[in-house]
Amino acid sequence: MIKKIARFLLAVIVILVIVCLVERNRLLSLYEDLTVSLPTYAPMENLTWLDQQWTPEQRDWFHHADQGTQTFGIPYEWFVALEEPALTLSDPGLLSDPIYLDRFGFIPYTPTPGKVELPIGFAHGDKILDVTGAPLTNPQTKAPMTSLGLTCAACHTGRFTYHNTTVIVDGGPALANVNNFQKAVGLSIIYTHWIPGRFSRFAARVLGSGASDDAKSILRKQFNDVYLQIKDVGDLENSVKAHSVDEGFARLDALSRIGNTVFALDLGHPENFVATTAPVHFPRIWDAPWFEWVQYNGSIQRPMTRNAGEALGVRATVNFPVAKDQLPTSSVQVETIFELEQLLAGPKPPTAEHHFTGLVSPKWPEKILPPINATLAAQGAALYQAHCMRCHLPANSDPDFWTASQWTPKNAAGESCLDLNMVDISFVGTDESQAADMMNRTVAVPASLEIKDQSGKVVTTGGFALSLGQLVSDVVNQWYNSHSIPPDQRDKMNGFRPDGLRATLQYKARPLNGIWATPPYLHNGSVPNLYALLSPAAERPKTFYLGNREYDPVNVGYHTEEFPGGFLLDTSIRGNSNSGHEFNNGPGKGIIGPLLTPDERRALIEYLKTL
Repeated sequence: MIKKIARFLLAVIVILVIVCLVERNRLLSLYEDLTVSLPTYAPMENLTWLDQQWTPEQRDWFHHADQGTQTFGIPYEWFVALEEPALTLSDPGLLSDPIYLDRFGFIPYTPTPGKVELPIGFAHGDKILDVTGAPLTNPQTKAPMTSLGLTCAACHTGRFTYHNTTVIVDGGPALANVNNFQKAVGLSIIYTHWIPGRFSRFAARVLGSGASDDAKSILRKQFNDVYLQIKDVGDLENSVKAHSVDEGFARLDALSRIGNTVFALDLGHPENFVATTAPVHFPRIWDAPWFEWVQYNGSIQRPMTRNAGEALGVRATVNFPVAKDQLPTSSVQVETIFELEQLLAGPKPPTAEHHFTGLVSPKWPEKILPPINATLAAQGAALYQAHCMRCHLPANSDPDFWTASQWTPKNAAGESCLDLNMVDISFVGTDESQAADMMNRTVAVPASLEIKDQSGKVVTTGGFALSLGQLVSDVVNQWYNSHSIPPDQRDKMNGFRPDGLRATLQYKARPLNGIWATPPYLHNGSVPNLYALLSPAAERPKTFYLGNREYDPVNVGYHTEEFPGGFLLDTSIRGNSNSGHEFNNGPGKGIIGPLLTPDERRALIEYLKTL
């Protein structure tokens, strides 16, 4: 009998081994789907803020200003009660633990000693309304539930470390893995639904001790509704996963995700859900309020349209009208969005006398990083003038910057903006995915939305850019109407700019002030440092790791060697290409200037540190 049992167990083991060998890739894929791979970082030390013309009060407001977003689809009170998505029966710790959130790249910051606060970029908002318009309340205490969402600062606050000093760069590109965090929130909800004991702990945190059975039952129903929503979104993501490009740290396919949120999820048209095929590096946003067109492909002219669209993309709610004469209502906080833009822009328009009066680019911190070699920088200045200035303009410390032809005529408020050079992709040769995929995407829309094509005809299948722009404008105009905003104030809140939208195969060449603080490089973050960017494309790394926070002041970028939990960026994948913007000999697509010697590259880098 014992021998029979032993033979049976041996057979089971052999079968399991064979299954593991045959199905290894599938099992690994399943494991990856059910877990969240994260780096482990040392605690932040010697936190330093660079002088960028903001007071601590302005900075703190920007970090947590509520745009009306509900990014994670759950109330704040649920978020702080959820546990980390670990496959364990015991309590793995809270999802909202600042140390855990820091592993995704969200910067923990507690200006008040002893008070635990949300990371930079998280906004704790106002009451959440249910589908009837009534406040959503705690089933036990009847207290209103409140919103939680990401705000501008989550993606536009940079940081780096150097010799145990952490430097924060306001308006810089975040080194965050936003998509991985969305996955973690989803898994946390799924595990709370399925793993024994986890919902009970969640309910105790939300409802308090001694909660009634009725309150627990109501909370379970509310939670199950969210679980089903998470499952539906997961099914959509799995349906396009084979065509999606992993974004990783410091990057996001924001435009595709905005379209998926608005036209697939909010509108209820799953056929509009597309793969994320064009990750872009989070852009730096200093000086951006004074650019005539924004986005890497220069697709949006009006600041309010761009910013309200971003809020919708990170899940501000929108209720679509049922009648043709109605406009969609939304939780978008239009007034807050305007105040954010004003804070970035500053109290006065930019001039040769005042320069930029809002958030400015950071200066190279010579008390933290090695000092700039002035002799090399002087040599680099001549190289910049010869090879860079025609696209990126003179340095803003140069009087010629303020008389450049790119400054527009003054508008009704006496303000000029920079209509920056748009460079054909056929010339610059960089990855076309962001521009091409936006230009080619279409969305199905109901006739009741009255989306119009360029001829003014109402369509049921529209170009993505025009459709999104019109829908966002309708949301903003509904807010203006409901708040009785007069025409002159609307013009001011719209930045005195028309609601221009375009989708071309071009990328915008912006000024390079502060470029040293914004690795990785190119619009898709496919080049790790400035030295590689100034080298021939064949010499650039084909793969490298993102997520390391240690700064390399020589090559000017982050360290990119392999480390546990880092994100491997493969430049052979469409959307990740590191081609183009190349200094090399001979003609060819993407060659924009002559081959630079290693010494010339070092000199130009030294000059770029001064900007």
